[in-house]
Amino acid sequence: SQLVYTKRQYNTMDAGASKNRKKWFPLESNPTLLNKYIAKLGFDTSLYQFVDVYSTEDWALAMIPPGAVAVVFLYPITAVQEEHRAKEKEQLLKKDGEIEQDVNNVWHIKQRIGNACGTIGILHALANIPEPLKVAAIPSDSWLGKFYNSCPPSLDPIAKADILEANDEIESKHDAATSDSNNQTNRGNIDDKIETHFVALTHVNGGLYELDGRKECPVRHGDTTPEAFLTDACAKVVKGFMDRDPGEMRFTILALAPAQNDD
Repeated sequence: SQLVYTKRQYNTMDAGASKNRKKWFPLESNPTLLNKYIAKLGFDTSLYQFVDVYSTEDWALAMIPPGAVAVVFLYPITAVQEEHRAKEKEQLLKKDGEIEQDVNNVWHIKQRIGNACGTIGILHALANIPEPLKVAAIPSDSWLGKFYNSCPPSLDPIAKADILEANDEIESKHDAATSDSNNQTNRGNIDDKIETHFVALTHVNGGLYELDGRKECPVRHGDTTPEAFLTDACAKVVKGFMDRDPGEMRFTILALAPAQNDD
């Protein structure tokens, strides 16, 4: 189905978060903006860039350069989506609170900063790209390189959040992105109610994973391959969100795909 673009993301805090937790301005779901942002974080956008995916249908997926390695997906926070999230949490934690999925090699961080899910989504997406691309696109001395080095996949998601929250540089870079001239809307007031949320979808070791800073762990949505990743991400995950909320239009899809440097 055709997608209508929204430019706001959801303001979320952990249920037990302190009232003194940080809050940031929200990011737009805007590939030009996000490519500029990740370049400033150290990612080589001459190799891969975010591009709009206009629909989950085949004609739209065929427009994306082959080899997409991640998806950043924005969806509206509604009662039906929250009900699904609660049921999913019960299923994931039903054995004595233990996570039932093997997610040891998947990089996941908890979100505790209000309005930070755009940056969290980007960090999830870039942390889980194939290792050869990571080596090529993320210099070890860049902000991303240093941050990921300090936060290996095995580190607890809460511990990763502690490191992120103590980092003034990412807060400054996120703030600059929200006020960048590439934004198509005004960033508004920091206390505005935000009703949309970013998640990332990645392929790790044969699995299709949904990565959401509001969730306790990565969510595996079956198997995939590098070749089938974008199709599977849209069919198995994105379409599920859309089908649960058929009256909603506030969905956007961005794919991290090989850069097309022909202009």
